[in-house]
Amino acid sequence: MSKARMPWKNVIGGSVGNLVEWYDWFVYSSFALYFAASFFPKGNPTAQLLNTLGIFAVGFFMRPIGGWLLGRYADRKGRKAALTMTVTLMSASALLIAIAPTYEAVGYFGAVVLLIARLLQGVSVGGEYAASATYLTEATPPGRRGLASSFQYVSMTGGQLIGLGLQIILQNTMSEEALTSWGWRIPFIIGALGAAVVFYLRRNLMETEAYDEEDSAGASKAERGTLRALFTHKKEFFLVIALTMGGTVAYYTYTTYLTTYLSNTAGLPKSTATLVSFCALFIFMCVQPAAGALSDRIGRRPLLITFGFGSMLGTVPLMYALSSVSGFWSALVLSLAGLLIITGYTSINAVVKAELFPTNIRALGVALPYAIANALFGGTAPYVALWFKDSGMEPGFYWYVAGCAAVSLVVYFTMRETRDAALTRGEQGGTPSQEVSARV
Repeated sequence: MSKARMPWKNVIGGSVGNLVEWYDWFVYSSFALYFAASFFPKGNPTAQLLNTLGIFAVGFFMRPIGGWLLGRYADRKGRKAALTMTVTLMSASALLIAIAPTYEAVGYFGAVVLLIARLLQGVSVGGEYAASATYLTEATPPGRRGLASSFQYVSMTGGQLIGLGLQIILQNTMSEEALTSWGWRIPFIIGALGAAVVFYLRRNLMETEAYDEEDSAGASKAERGTLRALFTHKKEFFLVIALTMGGTVAYYTYTTYLTTYLSNTAGLPKSTATLVSFCALFIFMCVQPAAGALSDRIGRRPLLITFGFGSMLGTVPLMYALSSVSGFWSALVLSLAGLLIITGYTSINAVVKAELFPTNIRALGVALPYAIANALFGGTAPYVALWFKDSGMEPGFYWYVAGCAAVSLVVYFTMRETRDAALTRGEQGGTPSQEVSARV
């Protein structure tokens, strides 16, 4: 196992975009309550909020398109170029929301600006994950890739925590009238500035050795990042969808939906539910590198299998227990139990996907099936949960999450170990990624 030093500049540059991306994603949904009235006619606050959240939902449908466009771009133009492109789209979308004119000033044109911003944000999110996963995997020496890839969820969770912390600060320092009038623009201005900083960091990154080898090998550039080339690896394409299915449903359940569940079902005060989510997510963020490093020692499959079993068998009793918590500490312990289970997936899912594909379609191979799985299963998880609740069958959602984990568990058992895939010609003792994917 390689003892090469961790290239921290690459890790930070490759992963920090996720922090800004998920910060922007979080503040839109959490501040929608304050800015919904700015873009639609007065009269029905519920209709205003529904219209605003409808624009939010458009972002999820754009993620597969972003995965396709930017995954292709990363395979044809390079990982660094794609990372720079995604952060440019991030900054543009946040800035558009920050300066969007109100309904009173320009009518529905403000809502159109909001929609364009969300379309850009959806494309950016769809491409950022794959560009980042591919870069972190290729720019890190063997034996350190699991640790490096874990920083994707460190940065993603960090973005949510920063957004949540800013929301708490603004709610406690500004009146609701000020927040509704102009204060809601502050988080988006901060997001645009943060993306500009990330753009500077990424401009100074080096291209990965694996991509440079592919670029200089004389292979046809016309086939790089194409759907035709990708579908010569159909098995790996559907493998990524299946292994993502259980993980993304569980992730959104214990992160995005958790606060709503603790408040609506368990009956905790919203302030307590928010604090539970904040503390649980902070601890979850801190354990990701440890789990990623563990996968470098024992392999990826043991962690994935542990997650699969834990989520399949533990979700139903955990959710039942969470539904009857009465205070902060019991809610925190149970929430942490769920988050620690899904750490087996979150800490390494990026590197596993990247190790399945050859260099010429690696970014697209990660991006497109992951974005499809996320749109179908991850982004819909809170809505599916609320549908079960409104139908009077809330426990059905617990079994839905457990069932998705069971499907993924079958995949984890049958897939090959990817830890030792060699991504460059200079890596000794590994198996070329192409051969690993062919045997899966």
